[in-house]
Amino acid sequence: MIQATSGRLVLSPSDLNDHVECPHLTTLAFEVASGTRPRPHLPEDHADLLRHKGEEHEGAYLAELRKQGRQVVSVLTANPWDFATSARATEEAMRAGAEILNDVSGLKHDPYLALVAVRERAPLILMHMRGTPETMQALPFAKDVVSDVVAGLRQSISVARRAGVPKSHIVLDPGIGFGKSYAQNYELLAKLSAVSRLGYPLLVGTSRKGFLGATLARHGKSAPPNQRIWGTAATVAACILNGAHIVRVHDVPEMLQVARVSDALLAAPHS
Repeated sequence: MIQATSGRLVLSPSDLNDHVECPHLTTLAFEVASGTRPRPHLPEDHADLLRHKGEEHEGAYLAELRKQGRQVVSVLTANPWDFATSARATEEAMRAGAEILNDVSGLKHDPYLALVAVRERAPLILMHMRGTPETMQALPFAKDVVSDVVAGLRQSISVARRAGVPKSHIVLDPGIGFGKSYAQNYELLAKLSAVSRLGYPLLVGTSRKGFLGATLARHGKSAPPNQRIWGTAATVAACILNGAHIVRVHDVPEMLQVARVSDALLAAPHS
């Protein structure tokens, strides 16, 4: 079975509600970017998970896919610093049809989001971030990034569990690139098993990120995002081999191949 993959964010519609702790999630996800015209049909290697911000055209797209018999799970990304995805707006969007809540603050900015997840019986993705989107790269980096991420996610888990979020509804994201230095991003990927020992499924997003551009720089200039695909492929393989259940990517067909081969490696005899 392949790891879950996505056009941006990933989760499995068949496994989420009661079995999100299963070792392998198997569906793909495709993001319709905010403000773009949704496509009425998707190719066979599309993703079946739609990440959105609760906008009207996105809801219409979900409805159209479901009419086609597609299994589609919608994911709402909540940025607590943005009024458009504040707790109240998020609650309204969940009631309008979003099925998964992704909190980039890990419940640190607005713990009420956990109560929204409980009330709506929605799976909750908790991401680690140092500071806020405005300060995360300006603050001093952690001396021990793995310990910092593990401690921060433990705190997020505690808030979620105290609010009543079932363990089976929680997914963790170490937040690659969010308040981490260039070297720390690689250290986190190499030591991802330390995060997986928290006992929850891991979602990891490395796709086309800045640290890859720095690694692939030529003549002192960072590689542009569209030239980071092969670097992304290397990190996606590393994530899966080091314990990620879910990978978040832009280039779905290519990363689907990476995920399939990585899973075949995991399934091969190791002794």
